[in-house]
Amino acid sequence: MEHPIKKILADRRSGIPCGIPSYCSANMLVLEAAMLRAKKMKKPVLIEATANQVNQFGGYTGMKPADYYRTVMDLARKIGVPEEYLILAGDHLGPLTWQNEPEEEAMAKSIELVKLFVSAGFKKIHLDTSMKLADDPEGALSTETVARRGVELYKVCMQAYEELKKEKPNAMRPVFVIGSEVPIPGGAQEEEDALAVTKPEAFRDTVETYKRMFAEYGVPEAWEDVIAVVVQPGVEFGDDQVFLYKRKNAALLCECLKDYPTIGYEGHSTDYQSEKCLRQMVEDGIYILKVGPALTYGLREALFALAMMEKEVVPEELHSNFIEVLEEVMQKDPSNWKKHYHGDERACHLARKYSFSDRARYYIGKPEVQKAQAIMFENLRNYELPMNMLHQYMPSQYMKVRNGRLDKDPRNLAIDGIYTFMREYEYACYRK
Repeated sequence: MEHPIKKILADRRSGIPCGIPSYCSANMLVLEAAMLRAKKMKKPVLIEATANQVNQFGGYTGMKPADYYRTVMDLARKIGVPEEYLILAGDHLGPLTWQNEPEEEAMAKSIELVKLFVSAGFKKIHLDTSMKLADDPEGALSTETVARRGVELYKVCMQAYEELKKEKPNAMRPVFVIGSEVPIPGGAQEEEDALAVTKPEAFRDTVETYKRMFAEYGVPEAWEDVIAVVVQPGVEFGDDQVFLYKRKNAALLCECLKDYPTIGYEGHSTDYQSEKCLRQMVEDGIYILKVGPALTYGLREALFALAMMEKEVVPEELHSNFIEVLEEVMQKDPSNWKKHYHGDERACHLARKYSFSDRARYYIGKPEVQKAQAIMFENLRNYELPMNMLHQYMPSQYMKVRNGRLDKDPRNLAIDGIYTFMREYEYACYRK
């Protein structure tokens, strides 16, 4: 069976400017939303787990690669999404979470990481070896070092794939993304004035170095498995800022793809880009659009709107206090937001609620928050939501309810908050 992403590349070579959104999240409502859209659109759905979300030690989700794979597949079966529509992917696979360790130890853990992802059945692997390790020399990490480590991980992936085929002869061969100019996962940590677009010579250096290293390590055919290179096309977001795509700034970089027709670019941190910007990116060759925090931001925004309406229509003694519970949980454990949010306590308080980097996503799955969410949903099922109030707090959803395209179940209203962002990616990527 042809890999769905290779089919997209073939369509692009035939002149169709298509692409694919890459949904990077471990939130169950986000995953459900992605599945429901895939079923409705009859399109492949690319779902990614990052190395800090899911790894051999459980990541921040508590899931190992096989656990995550099983969770997503079970959800797909429940919703009725065909297995061939699903592309599960591993993002930033490498020593991301072990940068403070020396190369021998960090790479040993990275090898185990990629092996587990491929063995579980993940079909797209981002080999990210761009970070310096504890015993690396001073100065910038060389392209040769990045590629050497990446090729080492590639070979482990393919060994794991050959083993997987013994058990599952029809297992799809994974495809790979490489690249060293990777925006910080989850968005910038500091305010920035401007973004530097990847230089064409840096992209060419990455490609040619990997090709050479593949040959030197005895796997020259590996280049056929590479479907994209991560570059910085000039997009990013932070606490309260978004750098929109400016195609003229990326023109020289995108021009390079004419010399490499079998690949395209993967754009990270494309969250909060406009529909126009996203479509231009796809047209220009940035055909894999990664989005994560914006999806949970859309969910959080909808949950907050529901919490405000709950306070209006439900007796006070029954309130879930969803917003307050989330804040309390984030205050108790600041490890996932402290280095991202700056300023005095009021500034941090507002960021915990409204930041584009949406560090709240690390906490929405916590048991206390999930309990408050369940209480809120149940309350809003037991007490009718007036249409005029829905218009006040969720005007987009109000229009859909009014027109008979959405019901007022609070869970469905929350999921539609995620759709708000997903639809922009569908507009950019899907062409008739």
